[in-house]
Amino acid sequence: MNAPFPDPAAESDRRPLTLLLAAPRGFCAGVDRAIEIVERAIERYGPPVYVRHEIVHNRYVVDTLKAKGAVFVEELSEVPDGVPVVFSAHGVPKSVPAEATDRGLDWLDATCPLVSKVHRQAERQLEAGRHVLFVGHKGHPEVIGTMGQVPEGTIALVETVGDVAALDFPDGQPLAFLTQTTLSVDDTAEIVAALKRRFPQIVGPKAEDICYATSNRQAAVKAIAEECDLMLVIGAPNSSNSLRLVEVAERCGTPARLIQRGDEIDAAWLRGVETLGLTAGASAPETLVREVVDAIARWRRVEEHLRVSAEEKMIFKLPRQLVD
Repeated sequence: MNAPFPDPAAESDRRPLTLLLAAPRGFCAGVDRAIEIVERAIERYGPPVYVRHEIVHNRYVVDTLKAKGAVFVEELSEVPDGVPVVFSAHGVPKSVPAEATDRGLDWLDATCPLVSKVHRQAERQLEAGRHVLFVGHKGHPEVIGTMGQVPEGTIALVETVGDVAALDFPDGQPLAFLTQTTLSVDDTAEIVAALKRRFPQIVGPKAEDICYATSNRQAAVKAIAEECDLMLVIGAPNSSNSLRLVEVAERCGTPARLIQRGDEIDAAWLRGVETLGLTAGASAPETLVREVVDAIARWRRVEEHLRVSAEEKMIFKLPRQLVD
């Protein structure tokens, strides 16, 4: 983390700064649902409520839930008997709820419904006799969860166009592709095109797996990036969708930085910047957006302009255990 701001009265630059706020930005429906599941579980069962893995990739959100009684662990083995446990929005392998059931634990699944849809697609493709090629980033919780829906050896991970060239399947073998929901739209299109060229028989989902929120946030960055001298993206370093927003801005020729909180901003970044873009990944609350704006305002006279490229009205239902 960079050093906190020095005394703004001594070093501030009060020249106006045009701030373009991208929209949509911040929380998506899946993140809203996941956080509400943890909060309602704490209200219903009382603390502590255990959560396997960060419910979403944002330290501020995790710390806020900890203060309310959530306990975050990485493995189910860390959850004591007799307490409720919530599975994160990224999804888990089938073995995790099976183990929880075997132990008699009360568990709640906060997996984003759009991730669950990909899980079901993987099962259906396997039932149809197809080997699944899954486009995603190795080690990401969503990838681990999705690949854990089907038996080992029936699904293969593809991360790059180069990986496509290295695949070795017999001519005509039935194949299907699926993708992680938080990928770069442009990168994924290139990989899918390479898969289709290499394996003409491959089939894919009727609608793309990259979720609406990921696509919308990337499009919102593209809509303003070329006007900006610098883009700031609020998100965690382990947040796939936030990292992709940085990449999108940079591909538009705009320098971009990923930050988690307002106190990470270095005043030197703003030198020579007349127009600043600001967005937030799908796991970052609007509270942090306002914190960043306030931090910048210590240095520059901010003129905010909201740029809306899409409207989002998606709402996901809660698990039936939490609905009165």
